[in-house]
Amino acid sequence: MRHSLIPLPGVVNQPACYHHPVTEFESVTENSLLKAALIERIRAHGDISFRDFMATVLYHPGMGYYASARDPIGRDADYVTSAELSPIFGAMLGRQLREMWEALGSPPEIDLVEAGAGSGVLARDILAWAQRTAPDFFAAVHYKIIEPHAEAIVRQLERLPKSSEITHSPGLPSNVKGVIFSNELLDAMPVHRVAVENGVLREIYVTHDGARFTEQLRDPAPELIRYFEALGLMPGEGCRAEVNLAALDWLGTAAASLNLGFLLTIDYGYEAADLYAPWRTDGTLLAFYRQNPSTDLYARIGRQDLTTHVDFTALRLVGEVNGLRTLGLVTQSQFLENLGITEALATPPDSTGLEEYAARRRAITELLDPGGLGRIRVLIQAKGVGDVRLTGLASAG
Repeated sequence: MRHSLIPLPGVVNQPACYHHPVTEFESVTENSLLKAALIERIRAHGDISFRDFMATVLYHPGMGYYASARDPIGRDADYVTSAELSPIFGAMLGRQLREMWEALGSPPEIDLVEAGAGSGVLARDILAWAQRTAPDFFAAVHYKIIEPHAEAIVRQLERLPKSSEITHSPGLPSNVKGVIFSNELLDAMPVHRVAVENGVLREIYVTHDGARFTEQLRDPAPELIRYFEALGLMPGEGCRAEVNLAALDWLGTAAASLNLGFLLTIDYGYEAADLYAPWRTDGTLLAFYRQNPSTDLYARIGRQDLTTHVDFTALRLVGEVNGLRTLGLVTQSQFLENLGITEALATPPDSTGLEEYAARRRAITELLDPGGLGRIRVLIQAKGVGDVRLTGLASAG
């Protein structure tokens, strides 16, 4: 998923002297003003890293994809996350969060900090499940949403119960005692793109030839070299790949914010050996527009989402450096099955109603699909927590 968590440094702002060309008909397929600002910046100051290009088209505070008043999530939008499919997903996550609360000794208060809450439906469904099924847990919860964008907060408040005591904050709080979690957040953070040419790591920069955006190879930023040195591997010869340094920075910040409890990360991704395998010649970066994936990263400027897979090996290593202990990494399919998602089909159709039973069955099938949402990974890390066995990780190797 692609959530608007934090506007990132390196976003291209429109030059003060720039004048948008006058046209009678505004483009509906791209943000022509944002595209023109990018072209002008390249013309005036030279090529920009792909990371800066991606940060701009997604997070420009006035014109970027996630700054738009339009909701990008849903069946009629650009993509659907697990939370939008069915309240069952929120119920399963609620089960895991309650177990984490119990592992902490069932304290009278617990922080649930959701980073990048998207449409707000996951918060709504978790709290509805807790209020209905686990009232003691519900009474202890302090639910906090991390969201800096006013447009997204408005959409979230429309979906959340008017009586809910949910607070919003632009950044992670300090001294969290409970759980910091995210669902399809890190895959939307701007990434560096790299290539291996004659055994040498290179970084991809973006330029404009007067007609279209093109790519150039440059010497890589030093932190990219250090990244692969820490992993002890490199992409294969001739391969292109992505490096999500922003995700590592975010995880380090989350680890510092967590005083006691768990960090739960749900996202598309692989371990480093799979993410940078020699056969993966063009990385994992894709554009999404109206539910359709595309490899044209320079089309529909400001109107299409860009997303890439996360390196869970690097996330684990950064967490361990910052005081987190890795409890396990499983697929979403394993996670949900461990938590008992198929129990939603235990009641026969004549009791639940045929339409409800069919809707549950469709949602569960999609959530567990190994070729779709089921292949999402779930990483759980902990700080200050003793030996604990979490149900969601029962199948972790």
